[in-house]
Amino acid sequence: MKKLKNIMLGILITTTILIVVGCCLYNFSLTPPKNSKELVEIEIPNKSSVKKIASILKEKNLIRNEKIFLIYTKLMNKTSLKAGTYKIAYNTGVKKIADILEEGSTYNPDEVVITFKEGKTMRDIARTIEANTNNSYDSVIEKSNDIEYINSLIEKYWFITDSIKNDELYYKLEGYLFPDTYAFKNKDVSVEEIFNKMIAEMAKKLEPFKEEINKNKLSIHEILTLASMVEKESYDNMEEKKNVASVFINRLNIGMSLGSDVTALYANKIDESRAMYNQELYKKSPYNTRLTDGSMNGKLPIGPIATISIKSLESAIKPNETNYLFFIANIKTKETFFYQYSKDFEAKKVELKEVNRGM
Repeated sequence: MKKLKNIMLGILITTTILIVVGCCLYNFSLTPPKNSKELVEIEIPNKSSVKKIASILKEKNLIRNEKIFLIYTKLMNKTSLKAGTYKIAYNTGVKKIADILEEGSTYNPDEVVITFKEGKTMRDIARTIEANTNNSYDSVIEKSNDIEYINSLIEKYWFITDSIKNDELYYKLEGYLFPDTYAFKNKDVSVEEIFNKMIAEMAKKLEPFKEEINKNKLSIHEILTLASMVEKESYDNMEEKKNVASVFINRLNIGMSLGSDVTALYANKIDESRAMYNQELYKKSPYNTRLTDGSMNGKLPIGPIATISIKSLESAIKPNETNYLFFIANIKTKETFFYQYSKDFEAKKVELKEVNRGM
């Protein structure tokens, strides 16, 4: 009897071990064979069986084991796997692959993906669109100032106002197009479709701040203008951006010139950051806050000067409360220094003159 019990216990232990090992092997086989985000293109022919699909996936090194794939799809009732062209990353795994194949292919070989960066002007946007689509540089600039299109946007969006219809603006939609990565059907996408997508994204980004914007002393156009200056004058650091915004707000409050070189660059339609000649630095323009004739004291530029990140946007809406009136950056270390008094600022400026190449 004791011998029989020992045999039964041995069988139970062995069975348990086999089940545990089997479960471990099964779960391991569901994991991706290669930990890489690299995309692999696969073609699933029409009327392919699950077995045929498993063979294709194994051949492309997207699954570890064909039989496990068959077992998983059977257990999970994933039997309606669709034909089509797919791009799947190596690190996807059986579960996600089955979901993707069940949902069906959305892969479009003609798709155009365009990345628009923060701190870029409408001219940069036009060059990017020209390089990636069948639209010309001039058609982008023209659309940015198309008054009929502008009016349709004013009717649709709460944050787009008559302020952008000012004839002195270089590009009426400057600062209103949110920089991000966007996908379009093909190179024949229109400029208007691109703009619509970017403006819709800006609407999403502004919506959470709507109540604060409505309470702000600055108009939405002025907030976007301030945010664009913060974008150009700061590095990717939230605290720094909020301090930069505070400097400009403090200067506005006391009627002081904002004295921003980036506005002078924009006024001269210079896209690169460089030291400017005197005639450029003091170019008469409603964009140029470096003017010393008093015409720009306590004033923002007439409009935004670049695309705006979410950090710069939030900084303009909710700047830090400081006594700072001056700031200067070390362009080598990307560190920004803030001061209340001009003597401290001037001393730092002298110290950094060689590092900043006179900028």
